[in-house]
Amino acid sequence: MPISQSPEWRALAEHHAQIKDTHLRELFADDPARGTELTVRAGDLYLDFSKNRLTRETIGLLVSLAERVGLRERTEAMFRGEHINATEDRAVLHTALRDPRTSGLDVDGQDVRRDVHDVLERMADFAERVRGGEWTGHTGQRIRAVVNIGIGGSDLGPAMAYLALRDYADRSLTFRFVSNIDPTDLFEATRDLDPASTLFIVASKTFTTQETLTNAKEARRWLVDGLGGDDKAVAKHFVAVSTNAEKVAEFGIDTENMFGFWDWVGGRYSLPSAVGLSVMIAIGQQQFRDMLAGYHVVDEHFRNEPVERNVPALLGLLNVWYDTFLGAQSHAVLPYSQYLHRFAAYLQQLTMESNGKSVRLDGSAVEYQTGEVFWGEPGTNGQHAFYQLIHQGTKMIPADFIGFSEPNHDIGTMHDLFMSNFFAQTRALALGRTLEEVAAEGTDPRVAPHRVMQGNHPTTTILAPKLTPHTFGQLIALYEHITFTQGTIWQINSFDQWGVELGKVMANQLAPKLTAADAPPADDDSSTNALIARYRQARGR
Repeated sequence: MPISQSPEWRALAEHHAQIKDTHLRELFADDPARGTELTVRAGDLYLDFSKNRLTRETIGLLVSLAERVGLRERTEAMFRGEHINATEDRAVLHTALRDPRTSGLDVDGQDVRRDVHDVLERMADFAERVRGGEWTGHTGQRIRAVVNIGIGGSDLGPAMAYLALRDYADRSLTFRFVSNIDPTDLFEATRDLDPASTLFIVASKTFTTQETLTNAKEARRWLVDGLGGDDKAVAKHFVAVSTNAEKVAEFGIDTENMFGFWDWVGGRYSLPSAVGLSVMIAIGQQQFRDMLAGYHVVDEHFRNEPVERNVPALLGLLNVWYDTFLGAQSHAVLPYSQYLHRFAAYLQQLTMESNGKSVRLDGSAVEYQTGEVFWGEPGTNGQHAFYQLIHQGTKMIPADFIGFSEPNHDIGTMHDLFMSNFFAQTRALALGRTLEEVAAEGTDPRVAPHRVMQGNHPTTTILAPKLTPHTFGQLIALYEHITFTQGTIWQINSFDQWGVELGKVMANQLAPKLTAADAPPADDDSSTNALIARYRQARGR
């Protein structure tokens, strides 16, 4: 039965009709303990969800919905390695990538934990050899620059994580990340590097991904040309994150330097796997393991805590409340840390590729809204850009504010000022400012309406002690399980991405038409035909 036909769903719809016009001012006035009791924590993450448009009854109804759809049972099935990715007949086991246990999880005849730790040990050995200078390039020079070539999760994860954990990285090494087949991406990544001291990590599970292999082949040409045309240099300057040994060897990479992962790891969940090799080289194996331990803290919390005290489950249910029942179209993630300035971009793939679905697991069309547009920038930059729309615009945009009590670096009282903005924004968004309050300040009556803030804009505050590898792992796991919770409630498959594939197929079909010596047949739609003709003319073809 579609979840939307359940009594629990109808109860939430009726409840929404009753409270939809209730302002957060009223909710705080009617429930003085709200700010201290509508809180929960997971590991180092303290969650205050009191500034959301809900009552204690709302929470109970959302928990009942989770029970109706079998959230706890589906969670356990995921951790056990059942094939919950039904459309691809695969297990979903990114949680095994950060499980400290080294054996005892058998899936499809393989001891998954043992496999994971075998790869982790090989990664650690290699990372320490690069960091310590033992691994040298073709001419004997030590490695000074690492360039990760991937796309999607094989790029967004490592690139975001390196920037987030830069404070823990070896600053004597340069790290670059290439994903786009716009040639400027590779050019800018390599323009000031020395081939003799550059290591490339090519991350592609099949070693056939068009964008990744296009960039890898050009990087290979750049390297070989820079080292006098000797193809043997490739083996000392390229390693692979892949499962296709034949293709890796054909490229010229020694398969001893190939780090594998598994089809039960989706790209957007792959940072803790060998895909994170560049991050391990940057921060060292111990800090990388601390990050994995942070992931595991939230994994265990999500698996074991009851829904009413379960941070990822509650936030996932809140997102369903806003998206499906209140009609919110987007969700802002606003980290008050400059180190996290690529975090929202990372979450865009995690959440939108996972839950951008319009068909339920049984193949029937959904009749309710799924997915949100995730976006954001760090505070305080965002305050001087798009916060205006959130404060006084006509759209409701739920927002997550992520802050840290202790800075990685402080100058005078700058962090205190920074965090005063953090706390002020959630208060202002919740409570706003009435016309009476504006008038009491002596404001010109003609201007007063323009200075009114309606408030009632929902926010969730996530406060952690400090941005460390451990808390960083907790944050990523938090949003992974939020995404899982939403997909479970909506009865969709959060672990396939068929929509991504169509564009790739069409690109392969159209590419020859752009480069053919003779004019191609006009057998596409009229817009595409005309655009191709215009492009060919501009390129002199």
